[in-house]
Amino acid sequence: MMNFAPNRRRLLGGALALAALPQALRAAEIDTGDLKPMTGDVVPIGPAERAARVARAQALMAANGMAAILVEAGSSLEYFTGVKWWRSERLTAAIIPARGQVIIVTPFFEEPSVRQSLGIPAEIRVWQEDESPHALVAAAVTGLSGSVGIEETVRYFASDGLAKALPGVAIVSANPVVRGCRMIKTPAELALLQKASDVTIAAFRWAYPRIREGMTPGDIGALCAAAMTALGGRAEDPLVLLGEAAAYPHGSSAPQRVRAGEVVLIDGGCAVGGYQADISRTFVPGTAPDAVRRVFDTVAKGQQIAMAAAQVGAPAGTVDDAVRRFYEAQGFGPGYQRPGLPHRTGHGIGMDGHEPVNLVHGEMTPLAPGMCFSNEPGLYLPGKFGVRLEDCFHMTAKGPQFFSVPPVSLDAPFG
Repeated sequence: MMNFAPNRRRLLGGALALAALPQALRAAEIDTGDLKPMTGDVVPIGPAERAARVARAQALMAANGMAAILVEAGSSLEYFTGVKWWRSERLTAAIIPARGQVIIVTPFFEEPSVRQSLGIPAEIRVWQEDESPHALVAAAVTGLSGSVGIEETVRYFASDGLAKALPGVAIVSANPVVRGCRMIKTPAELALLQKASDVTIAAFRWAYPRIREGMTPGDIGALCAAAMTALGGRAEDPLVLLGEAAAYPHGSSAPQRVRAGEVVLIDGGCAVGGYQADISRTFVPGTAPDAVRRVFDTVAKGQQIAMAAAQVGAPAGTVDDAVRRFYEAQGFGPGYQRPGLPHRTGHGIGMDGHEPVNLVHGEMTPLAPGMCFSNEPGLYLPGKFGVRLEDCFHMTAKGPQFFSVPPVSLDAPFG
């Protein structure tokens, strides 16, 4: 247990004294000299893996009567082609045909940069500033037999422009193809997800004894981000909720400081090789109120109930249903009402922190080996506090397996 000493210059673990409490810690100013990178053994996604993804997509297109799919800049473009690009008013996209080579469409002046991260054999077609990228995309699929699938995050201007350039061609959702590929993680992807989780837990464990009374969410976030970076992850400041703010799943704009006897909730993760971790821990500096202990124990039980319900073949939504039945029996809810669990029990995870599908009531997608989810059945008491424990897991043929080990008690959030 962390010990809040009256002297606020001391770290909670009592290991070091500081001259003064800084107004705001910043990751670049934090000494992480005792940390070493954990990612030296990481194997990035390579050409063979991407080629297999394209082949899988083409098989799914054939099975669903699609001639091609359109994938805009973003995680799906990187997933299939390796191209790391951002979204702007200038379209950069891939056309993946049911047969033949992938085609990348991009502005003429961006072509050298796009080519640098291209991870598969592909043809690059360029458009000038006074030309229509939609006409270029349409030309790439003209003459192919079947509908054209649109990846679900493609922006309206791109799908509408293509539809107008291809009158009479059916424009459909590419979900059966893109989700059919991305939802089932390969061993290479699972290894990256595991490493991201390992780095995140190690960073949180390092930051934990360095949290002291009076710190702000920004101070704690900077500690965690600095540690994740030093350990080899691509880090962002996590969400940190203090005291009553933890009663609201995504926080409050009210000023917050760490205080003895009040909840500290940390939620975040780093990326390794393009794959995300998402972990939440809740603890109380000093003496924890009995009410917080009871809610913590209930949430910890909720996580285990979710795991027991997450079996191969079960509809994803039944995991959420099982947790909610337990919580209602404990006096929370009903349903999504507060005090209780107002959000889904979990979400898919991979290259994006949130991916399809969700562990939410009514989701009928059957769980299958290779699917990955968060398990975060938090409980929130408006005006008081909230407790969220979050660990991600992947489905195996024998059932679910955690990437990170859930905490054993409120007093040992990191084991």
